[in-house]
Amino acid sequence: MILNWRTMPEVSTYMYTDFDPDMEKQRTWYKQIQADKSRYDWIINVDGEDVGLVSIVHVDLVHKRCEYGYYLVSPGVRGKGIGSSVEMNVLALVFDRLKLHKLCREVLVTNEVGLAFPQKFGSRVEGTRIAHIFKNGAFHDIVEMGILKEEYEHNVKGKFEFVKADFEMEKAVVASPATQGSGKPE
Repeated sequence: MILNWRTMPEVSTYMYTDFDPDMEKQRTWYKQIQADKSRYDWIINVDGEDVGLVSIVHVDLVHKRCEYGYYLVSPGVRGKGIGSSVEMNVLALVFDRLKLHKLCREVLVTNEVGLAFPQKFGSRVEGTRIAHIFKNGAFHDIVEMGILKEEYEHNVKGKFEFVKADFEMEKAVVASPATQGSGKPE
């Protein structure tokens, strides 16, 4: 399922890598992320349908920061507040539960939605890395974004309605707003 998602043009266009749709490489990648203690990954499930993936990566307990990203693959959930719920749940998890100080995000400069949406929830542009990613035979710029805990608490927390997900910290699924189910990622 994730292999199919990662090879969808609307997803792979904004990923950093040229993606090889080889199932063995996918299994190797999956084993690597399962063993990585500095990251968490969850399947986003809405009304019993797996619709996307959210990841919190490079969790650094010394510097109290991490990065995140997600994608929604089902056009049927777009415009229904799922992205807003994901953003708010990630913010609450990072700042309220993990007690980190900063949440970061890197986005390809061509990803207009990926740049605009986090800003709606308090992230700000911190800089641009020129020709930082080599993909599809060309170099691409990325935009670095971030939000600090105090910015979240002052400007974001309590200001948006969203359905709270129950993040299980053992590589489990993000519960959907509708089902609040759980399980292991595939």
